[in-house]
Amino acid sequence: MSEELVVRLRDARAERGWTQAELADRIGVSRKTINTIENGVFVPSTVLALKLARAFETQVEALFGLSD
Repeated sequence: MSEELVVRLRDARAERGWTQAELADRIGVSRKTINTIENGVFVPSTVLALKLARAFETQVEALFGLSD
């Protein structure tokens, strides 16, 4: 069984009408970091995942999960 990281960051960001740059500014990273996370190139650290969840006022599991 192979699991993949499911990233719901783009959907959460779009729901709020934020650009990648706006989200990046909110959590103190570059726009490129947000882009690479959304495209599955980069898996965020625990600290970064927690900052993202805080920015969206949600749990980490609402933004990231595992799928078969």
